[in-house]
Amino acid sequence: MAQDSGDLCSDYQFWMWKLSVWDQASTLETQQDTCLHLPQFQEFLKKMYEALKEMDSNTVIERFPTIGQLLGKSCWNPFILAYDESQKILMCCLCCLINKQPQNSGESKLNSWVQGLMSHILSAFRFDVKEEVGLFAQGLGYAPVDYCPGLLKNMVLSLVSELRENHLNGFNTQRRMAPERITSLSRVCVPLITLADVEPLVEALLTYHGHEPKEILWPEFFEAVNEAFLQKKISLRTSAIVCLWLRHLPSLEKATLHLFEKLISSERNCLRRMECFIKDSSLPQASCHPAIFRIVDEMFRYALLETDGAPEVLAAIQVFTQCFVEALEKENKQLKFALKTYFPYASPSLAVVLLQYTKDLLPGRWLQALKHVSKLLREIVEDQTPGSCEGPFESWFLFVHFGGWADMAAEQLLMSEAEPPAALLWLLAFYYSPCDGSQQRAQTMVEVKAVLSHLLKLSRSATLSATDLLAAVGDGRDTDPRPPAQQLSRRLLLTFLLQARGGHTMARDAITLMAHTEETTHEIIGFLDRTLYRWDRLGIEAPGSKELARQLLKELHTQVQQGT
Repeated sequence: MAQDSGDLCSDYQFWMWKLSVWDQASTLETQQDTCLHLPQFQEFLKKMYEALKEMDSNTVIERFPTIGQLLGKSCWNPFILAYDESQKILMCCLCCLINKQPQNSGESKLNSWVQGLMSHILSAFRFDVKEEVGLFAQGLGYAPVDYCPGLLKNMVLSLVSELRENHLNGFNTQRRMAPERITSLSRVCVPLITLADVEPLVEALLTYHGHEPKEILWPEFFEAVNEAFLQKKISLRTSAIVCLWLRHLPSLEKATLHLFEKLISSERNCLRRMECFIKDSSLPQASCHPAIFRIVDEMFRYALLETDGAPEVLAAIQVFTQCFVEALEKENKQLKFALKTYFPYASPSLAVVLLQYTKDLLPGRWLQALKHVSKLLREIVEDQTPGSCEGPFESWFLFVHFGGWADMAAEQLLMSEAEPPAALLWLLAFYYSPCDGSQQRAQTMVEVKAVLSHLLKLSRSATLSATDLLAAVGDGRDTDPRPPAQQLSRRLLLTFLLQARGGHTMARDAITLMAHTEETTHEIIGFLDRTLYRWDRLGIEAPGSKELARQLLKELHTQVQQGT
């Protein structure tokens, strides 16, 4: 070993002299000498790496004080770097200089300098082709524009292959890349992440799973990848995104908040645009993994609680769930994970039934399905301890994920020729006020049933006016109806205007009278947009109603814009 150490020191001095000669002269003889000695120089670099990888960064500097000069001169010599094998060995040697936990400014500066050299190795030729390399490439029969990008690609492919081999070898320590080297490699990639040719290496690092008890990839690597992905500067496969968000939860949280910001800043009450933002975020696809879904869903829960059940948040949850279910079915028709893993606090049987809404449920079976949903929910909710809001809230939170059931219930109530089904009244009363007690909910049902009876009676009237319709959903009593009943009454009236024959002629006048506040106007816009969106998704054919809804929606949007 002592003999080997002495030989390495002797070789080190020789190659330091050679690099100085090559650096100072650019004659044809110097270039020929460089090419002649490249094989021996590469062998020296391999021996150097074998020695360096056994030391920490501080020991390397103590043993070889001028190692930076040697590697720096090598990295800036185009004839050395033109051979991709040299690039790989130089990268490995440079990784040995990086201090994993810099303790002072000197060590931090050394790390930055090393990263700069690595960045040069991987990207300099692509954007600043040296004349010598161009002549060299032409001599080989390649055009520089074809040859030089190939250097980076070959380097990346070599590192990706090594990572995969490292992953397959498992505990075979003789052939495994040391965890410290993988950590250094992830740090080196930080300034290079947005280079398209580096994406395979980024994905290989993200999907690499060793046997280390702690995370070995650099935290800044995860942050840089996530930021580049959110800004659309890189494109990653879903498997790599899943690994990123599972291995670095702050990145998942930031991705979800980034989606929330886009939804908030976008046009209110536009579910189609909301769907585009949600799908574009890749969160529904990644949420096929239950751990990711649970975290994203919890963030939706907090947003819902913080906004006191804002309609926009409810709509976002429903559209996200719809996109998630589509991704889930696309990935695996036979659900890979049980629904219990996605909704652990809710009734599994209820989750299965609610999920049917996204499938091909025939219109003739909607009423039967709605009654079944109502029965399951009522059994769960009314079995809870009086005064407890936790159980009802969890069931309601699951129900709002599939909010189309509530819209469907309102439409079915207005189609009832006989006594309105109590199951549907209960379902809507629960949807609008989940923490009410049974007595309060019964009172809401009575008030809504009275409104429904008035509307159905008016639908058979020969003379129908907008004033009559608004009076039907008003109280007509000495006391004001409770807020849930008020919301439900407006929902039933809006549904009546789109669905009943007589409602079409009165729709514009009735909505003009209703939309006397900004809040109510946005509520109506949200209803119309949600209805059109749902009808399109379910393939419901209602030409007259759809056209009316589109016209009213356009007019209300214009009214809001003029008001602002």
